[in-house]
Amino acid sequence: MGLFDFVKGIGKKIFSHDEEAAEKIKTEIESANPGVSNLDVHYDPQSGTVALSGQAASAEAMQKAVLMAGNVQGVSQVEIASLNHPEEQEQVEYYIIEQGDTLSKIAQHFYGNANKYPRIFEANREVIKDANLIFPGQKIRIPPE
Repeated sequence: MGLFDFVKGIGKKIFSHDEEAAEKIKTEIESANPGVSNLDVHYDPQSGTVALSGQAASAEAMQKAVLMAGNVQGVSQVEIASLNHPEEQEQVEYYIIEQGDTLSKIAQHFYGNANKYPRIFEANREVIKDANLIFPGQKIRIPPE
């Protein structure tokens, strides 16, 4: 695992000019403090690729940093080859939200119980600020039950 794909035209708009993208993405990740130290961000405007480097305190911190960077408008891929992190202990699935989805519907699909949507919400707090405000194309983590 080293490269994560995202929908380039979808996501939170945090930069207006390519020159400011890396700094804005870095600030976005650090503002939520997902557990990455010595974070450095590089953005290639031609490909829409963000390269993250630094030290993640956990696999979960790495996953959250990837989702925060990838769910930014203008980003199509996130590369983590230079982001040191502990090995993932549990299998985490990723899901791209589709038109008509709700967190309850997604929980029903993955867990067989719509009432387990708070588990998905809590695992994605850095990219979902309001459980009722998700959008098609957004990529989220689906933690194990």
